[in-house]
Amino acid sequence: MNILQALILGVTQGLTEFIPVSSSGHLVIAHRAMGIPAGGLTFDVALHLGTLIALIIFFYRDLLSLASALFKKSAQTHLAWLLILATIPAVIVGALLESAAEDQFRSIILVSINLAVVAVIMLAAEHYYKNSFKKTSLNKTSTGQAIGMGMAQAAAIVPGVSRSGATITAGLFAGMDRVAATRFSFLLGIPITFGAIMKVLLKNSSLEQINGELGIFIVGIIAACLTGLWAIRFLLRYLAKHPLNIFAYYRIGLAIVVLSTVLFF
Repeated sequence: MNILQALILGVTQGLTEFIPVSSSGHLVIAHRAMGIPAGGLTFDVALHLGTLIALIIFFYRDLLSLASALFKKSAQTHLAWLLILATIPAVIVGALLESAAEDQFRSIILVSINLAVVAVIMLAAEHYYKNSFKKTSLNKTSTGQAIGMGMAQAAAIVPGVSRSGATITAGLFAGMDRVAATRFSFLLGIPITFGAIMKVLLKNSSLEQINGELGIFIVGIIAACLTGLWAIRFLLRYLAKHPLNIFAYYRIGLAIVVLSTVLFF
């Protein structure tokens, strides 16, 4: 991998981690398009460090408030414990399916199918949302809504599903306000992303790979962080006034193009 490829992958990660079109799916497609051999998840996980830093920078006030609320009861205490509860399903699924996530789940055909299937579910969620009357704010999130979004996050271990897409969609079906579901989704992604990064990067082979290509890793991480900051701000503002439909249509179009390329060319 060279610097330009690392930059492209970093930008791809930063944009698609938060915009609900599947960062893992796009990374699989980008690796194949640029002829980069699939050699594990180390670089892709390192890119998640960039987007994790973006989340921490963007939500640092919320994170400080939530952390404080775990030890001193406040208006944020309920939300803080819900985020912990909602993280558990992804931890369990990640532990059970780790090997499959590194190998079988990274099939380009599976990615394409998941892009399309989740797109249809997103459109259904928006239809349901449009016809629902009561929408829950972030601080009024219920235990059931949090668990539903946590289960959706667990499903996103499969490339092509999209963590943000799955969790926001689950939030809409559960009756949450669209922006509230998006903010909960972003906050929910912080602990599971941190855990996944630490698990992969603390392996001896991963550290050796990083040391051997330090410049490439730094470029990718910085690119992911900067574009991730833009994507977070963009999506929160966009979804305040618009539905998820445009992202669903993009997913379907991309799935058709990728499947056609794989099957017929």
